[in-house]
Amino acid sequence: MLKNPLLLIALALTGLVSGWGIVDNAGLAAFAKSMTSVMFTSRGWFVMLSASLLLILCIWLAFSRYGQIKLGRDDDEPEFSTISWLTMLFAAGMGVGLLFFGTAEPLSHFKIVREYTDVFDAAEHSLFITHFHWGLHAWAIYAITGLVIAYFSFRKGQPTLVSAPMQTVFGRRAWTRGLGWFSDLLAIYAIAIGIGGSIAMGVFQIQSGVESLLGLENPGLWLALVILAVLCLAYILPLTVDLSKGMATLSNTAMAIAGGLMIFVLLTGPTFYLMNGITASIGTYFSRVVPQGFQTYTFFDEQVTTWFQSWTLTFMVWWFAWSPFVGVFIARISKGRTIREYLLGVVLVPTFFSIFWFGVFGSAGFFGVLEFDSGILDVVDANINDTTFFVLRHLPMSTITVLATVVAAFLFVVTSVVSAAFVLSMFSIGGDLNPPTKMKLIWGVILGALGLVMILSNSIDAVKSIIGLAALPFIFIVLLITVCLLKALKSEVTP
Repeated sequence: MLKNPLLLIALALTGLVSGWGIVDNAGLAAFAKSMTSVMFTSRGWFVMLSASLLLILCIWLAFSRYGQIKLGRDDDEPEFSTISWLTMLFAAGMGVGLLFFGTAEPLSHFKIVREYTDVFDAAEHSLFITHFHWGLHAWAIYAITGLVIAYFSFRKGQPTLVSAPMQTVFGRRAWTRGLGWFSDLLAIYAIAIGIGGSIAMGVFQIQSGVESLLGLENPGLWLALVILAVLCLAYILPLTVDLSKGMATLSNTAMAIAGGLMIFVLLTGPTFYLMNGITASIGTYFSRVVPQGFQTYTFFDEQVTTWFQSWTLTFMVWWFAWSPFVGVFIARISKGRTIREYLLGVVLVPTFFSIFWFGVFGSAGFFGVLEFDSGILDVVDANINDTTFFVLRHLPMSTITVLATVVAAFLFVVTSVVSAAFVLSMFSIGGDLNPPTKMKLIWGVILGALGLVMILSNSIDAVKSIIGLAALPFIFIVLLITVCLLKALKSEVTP
């Protein structure tokens, strides 16, 4: 198993990044920021165009004659219930990010946008941009990647690898074997770096919650390291059992807590204000989402272009970085569903949940800015990790809700790491749907080390830059395997 060249190189590459980050974290962060800035400046248009085309493709495939094709044999039935299926894919795809950015992201945009328009238009646009980052485009990237893997794995009987579509469609030639091998390596690397960032983001969120609960002030790095150690211990046990055992329970629990928090804030906060914000943002989002997918802010000043790179491009690349992990994981749990059911479920349901989530937490933040001076913008500047907890502390039963947020963040990180270790293990041993426990544990240790690297950076901006550096090359792979899917579908269904 450990003699596999792909596995050895992947372990060496991720180990090199981990070592660099531990020895010279500032150097790694500076290098990643410099390289991503160069690539975003020269290839930002390509990132936006790619994400938009994948969304358009999702819409077309869902309502085309290909929508009735099953991801598997014609008599296959889904392994998981629809509810468990949706919560598992959502918890793996974005869970902890929603907790972290729920209020912080709209307010971060607001600080920039208000310099170019009045504060009320700035608030509306800031909420729209947040929805754009977490909505249809993000899930279209996930959905297409997962669809390709599921189709070739379950319908064509190929290994669950990124390289499988290329070799199936174009044949096992020298160039397809070489490119396929490189694609699998890039997928492993992008997944590992992306999950390392997710671990760090979750630790930052949990740390702020613990500080709030215990009244700690500036506890230093030790608290983050303790939380990381507890997280690592927590995901060891799930890595030793089958994927279907416990994952649905963990995902359902995390999503139930998150949904309960959203409803609690809606009902105990300024309900009329939050519902107005949600209603308005639904119309704004769906009327502007497609044109926004082609916006590159070419004719704006440097502050706007820097903001565009730091947020929109970073998020789009972030979703590409996670696409091999989330896509393969979604594929693994979607066997037996039709292409239409798969695409509509994967793209629409999480998008609507995100709109409601950011509508509640984002509007609550804007209520604190526009209706009375709560000081929340100062919190965003001083400690962005604490923004969500700042909102909760201004509502009843804050101790319980802060604790619930900490628990949800913890569970989201655990499910993400377990899912990622499972997918990485699959890739590492040739696409086996039931990888050995030893391999999952090896990747669990590596992901913990990468999380440590991200935590040492002590900066969400640095985390995003490191993830972006890993993900940009994988965009080309996603587009290539999408072409493979279209060619295969055309061959299967004749007019």
